[in-house]
Amino acid sequence: MITTYILYICLGAVAGVLAGLLGIGGGLVIVPMLNFAFEWQQFPVEHIQHIALGTSMATIIFTSLSSMRAHHKRGAINYTAFWRLTPGIIVGTYLGSWIASLLSTMFLKVFFGLFLYYVATQMLMNIKPKAAHELPGQAGTFGAGSGIGIFSALVGIGGGTLTVPFLSWCNLTIHAAIATAAAVGLPIALAGTAGYVINGWSVTGIPGPHVGYVYIPALLGIIVTSMLTAPFGAKLAHSLPVDKLKKIFAILLFLVGSRMLWSAFM
Repeated sequence: MITTYILYICLGAVAGVLAGLLGIGGGLVIVPMLNFAFEWQQFPVEHIQHIALGTSMATIIFTSLSSMRAHHKRGAINYTAFWRLTPGIIVGTYLGSWIASLLSTMFLKVFFGLFLYYVATQMLMNIKPKAAHELPGQAGTFGAGSGIGIFSALVGIGGGTLTVPFLSWCNLTIHAAIATAAAVGLPIALAGTAGYVINGWSVTGIPGPHVGYVYIPALLGIIVTSMLTAPFGAKLAHSLPVDKLKKIFAILLFLVGSRMLWSAFM
C-alpha cells in the first residue's frame, strides 16, 4: 500500500507541473497516467478506464476549487455565462457518466485516444475560434452545457478544452473564457464524481479502497501533490519557451493517444 501511494504522489506531482506549465486541464494528463498505472497494478481490464475517469473527476473537484478562487479574486469570471451553463453542465455530466458506465473499457479508451489526437492537433496548429456570436439564451446555453458535460464525463476532464473555445466563440475575451471555464470545471467535477460513484457503487471486482469508480489511494496521492506543484509549473511558464513546449507536448499526446488505441485492442 505504501508503494501504491508513492506511485500516485509521483503521478500527481507530474500532472500538477504539466497543468501549471502548459495551462492544460489536469484530467488530460491524469486519465492516461492512471490508465497505465492501473494496467501495471493488474486491475481488471473491464474496469480500468471507468476507474481512471471516475478518479480523475474526483481530483478535479479540488484543483478547480483552487483555480476558481484565484480567478474570482481577479474578478475575471463571467458569472452570467457560468450560471447559464451550469444547469446543462450538471445534467450533461451526470448523463455522460451514466453512459460511460454502460460502455466497455475498449470503447472508452478508443474515444479518449481520439480525443488526445484532437487536442494535440489544436496545440500544433494553434487553432482558435473566432468570436462570431453573443452568448445564447437559456435554452442555447443549456444545450451547450449539456454537450460539454456529456463529453467531459466520457473523457474525465474539467471541460476547459471545450468550454474555452465555446466562450471565445461567444465573444468573451480569452482571459474571461479561461477564468469562466475554470469555474465551470467545479460543477462538471461534482456532477461527474457523483455519477461515477453512483453508477459504480454496486459494481463488483473493483480492487483496493474505493467509492464506486473512485480509487481512493490515487485520489489522495494526486490531489496532495498536484495542488502543490501546479504553482511551480505556472512559475516555470514565465521562464521557459512554453510555445515550443506545447508543440513537444502535442507530439507526446499523439504518442499517448496511440498507446491508448493500441492497448484498447490488445
